[in-house]
Amino acid sequence: MRSFLVLSMVLCGAAAAAEPAACTAWGRPGAVLYEDHFDGPLTGWVTEYAHKPGNVVANRDGRLLMDVDSGATAWLDKPLSGNVLIGFTRRVVVGDGKNDRLSDLNVFWMAHDPRRADLFTRSGKFEDYDDLAMYYVGIGGNHNTTTRMRRYGNGSRELVGAYGDRAHLLAPNRDYRIEIAVYDGCTRVRVDGATWFTWRDPHPLVRGYLGLRTTWSRQTVDDLTIRRLD
Repeated sequence: MRSFLVLSMVLCGAAAAAEPAACTAWGRPGAVLYEDHFDGPLTGWVTEYAHKPGNVVANRDGRLLMDVDSGATAWLDKPLSGNVLIGFTRRVVVGDGKNDRLSDLNVFWMAHDPRRADLFTRSGKFEDYDDLAMYYVGIGGNHNTTTRMRRYGNGSRELVGAYGDRAHLLAPNRDYRIEIAVYDGCTRVRVDGATWFTWRDPHPLVRGYLGLRTTWSRQTVDDLTIRRLD
């Protein structure tokens, strides 16, 4: 009986030791690694979308415009690594445009292709990205009914967290300040200063690309800044 109790204590201790620590430290913003205010020609980005009349991924009026009838991803062509803080302003435009739809403010980060060195080989269809390793957040997905964060890898899309209440869904024509942090094995998504997702990854992604993503909508992006977290 005593041996059973000792073994139980050892196993319980091992389970407790395996419990991931909470993400409480996020460093301090340091040097600016990259910034883009989208006030000239779109350079430094790789775009993946259906190139046909009516679809646009380009700088317009001092913002990056993604106006598409299907999937589109704009990849920053410089990989990120280590502890970083990504911030940008994003708007889902709803008016009289033919692609206007309140849905799918999406972001990929720390993305890489485990099978090939070149990440930029896809058409823009959402399912094309299933085999990547990356973090993903989709705000206002499924016709603005869900907001989810996932961790892609090894052919799976692990759900980190999800919301379905109005406070965590999209409003039309509103500028959102999105902030994504990657720090010492943790990643965090903030929207207008409020923390929506925080997660410690047991197998953290420490290097990869940033992708600004949407499906069938008209959206703009401005004031992108990437800083080192010290």
